[in-house]
Amino acid sequence: MRFSKAYIKTLKETPKEAEIISHQLLLRAGMIKKLASGLYTYLPLGFRTLKKVENIIREEMDRAGSQELLMPVLQPAELWQESGRWNVMGEEMVRLKDRHQRDFVLGPTNEEVITDIVRNDISSYKSLPINLYHIQTKVRDERRPRFGLMRSREFIMKDAYSFHTSQESLDEEFENMKNTYTRIFERCGLKFRPVEADSGAIGGSGSQEFHVLAESGEDEIIYSDGCSYAANVETAISKIENPPKEEEKEVELVSTPNASSIEELSQFLNVPKYKTVKAMMYKDLGTDTFAMVLIRGDFEVNEVKLKNALNAIAIELAKDEEIEALGLTKGYIGPYALQNKNFTIIVDPTVLEVSNHILGGNQKDSHYINVNYGRDYTADMVKDIRLVKAGEDCPRSNGKLHSARGIECGHIFKLGDKYSKALGASYLDEKGESKIMLMGCYGIGVGRTMAAAIEQNYDEHGIIWPSALAPYLVDVIPANIKNAEQMQLAEKIYEQLNAEHLDAMLDDRDERPGFKFKDADLIGFPFKVICGKKAAENIVELKIRKTGETFEIPVDEIISKIKDLEKQY
Repeated sequence: MRFSKAYIKTLKETPKEAEIISHQLLLRAGMIKKLASGLYTYLPLGFRTLKKVENIIREEMDRAGSQELLMPVLQPAELWQESGRWNVMGEEMVRLKDRHQRDFVLGPTNEEVITDIVRNDISSYKSLPINLYHIQTKVRDERRPRFGLMRSREFIMKDAYSFHTSQESLDEEFENMKNTYTRIFERCGLKFRPVEADSGAIGGSGSQEFHVLAESGEDEIIYSDGCSYAANVETAISKIENPPKEEEKEVELVSTPNASSIEELSQFLNVPKYKTVKAMMYKDLGTDTFAMVLIRGDFEVNEVKLKNALNAIAIELAKDEEIEALGLTKGYIGPYALQNKNFTIIVDPTVLEVSNHILGGNQKDSHYINVNYGRDYTADMVKDIRLVKAGEDCPRSNGKLHSARGIECGHIFKLGDKYSKALGASYLDEKGESKIMLMGCYGIGVGRTMAAAIEQNYDEHGIIWPSALAPYLVDVIPANIKNAEQMQLAEKIYEQLNAEHLDAMLDDRDERPGFKFKDADLIGFPFKVICGKKAAENIVELKIRKTGETFEIPVDEIISKIKDLEKQY
């Protein structure tokens, strides 16, 4: 492609709406253009990178034995009603009616559609296992679209679904997909980490996320320096040392004026925070019921773990007026000596190990001391609801846990029979008996992977694309297009590169060299070939975008040199 003919509209200034680096640089480099909030056009440069990500995914999925199809974006409501997710998915689903007033949805995901296809086509164990995938536009009406391609309302996803006759078969395919995803992100030239994760609204018994490591990542991941353990902080666990047991003492109500926080209480009673127990009220937004949540004073509640423990769609801290309506006093909540209990009590296991702990007195400026779980109160549920922190002990080795930021680009799930049972996807086994299929689900955000690559690879001048993802590998720049020798040499190199299937751009614009260099760095060409003063000697400059290194190379060596460098960068 010749720069003078290409649709490339770079920007000198960063648009005010762009908050993170990938959003800023994709807009400035002329790779995407905003249509409306959360809606973006992929311009030619951006579309080339998008297709390169897609092709890597497609090649590795095919290699893994998955088969490609393409499902509709428009999906009938009946399938979602049958699975039970029509109401569960909430306002993120874009619902509409056709001319006959029938309900449809613009697909946010495809579990229902693929299960419907398979249940109508496969009836025998002989046709299983099978893995089907497609690369397709998804639509989710995000409450707050932001960060460009990271969280948009319309996005491109690769989603795959597998069907099985046994848990062993599902486990085997899960590992196959885990290895496939590893190859995909390696080929994209990204630093990433697979981590244990929460299954969220998709459901299922087990899942792993693939995080591209970047300081701008929305997610915190916890990993061990002693083994391969890694998890999203939403599900992470750790080993902690419990305090020594004490002889149980008598419960006593003590005055604690103006000590409504754990910090204030610890200081007022001159006790370590672990001796206190924090009580908070949460509301299940799906059922409008409440839960009293108890955790050691030196720990924090992990709201994802709590939501899962309560089997809730969504939760939030109860409002002051709701706490009062429950007969409780904010800042002094506790489970001991309650008169009426019209809520669930859930306690973290660490609380059970603290002898003679301190709890809210259920009246202003008072707390109970010397309270012991089991003797003085019990809970409806004992569940791990603790937020793990860096510095704690690894649960699987003698190592310590560390924290990093990550961008979730892939997620693989063991769905089990969540959808196949609801939709009646069954098969006949060797004995002719009807059995429900087990399912797996495997997704990659294609545009998100593209944006994550930028978050991991940029400098003050612009994007630094990994070679595998760059829209064009080489930018051939004649320093002066009016110099016949420079132009002839640039044309020759440009033709040779393309003949060797090394994607090249020829910057044939009548602009100053510095102007061209700035555009090249902004767009992120991995290599620049500059035809300058030594063109008459058949010598060019080759500059590596990632390192800034510059070489003077004879023209007849340029192809082999770029091929070697492409493997490194």
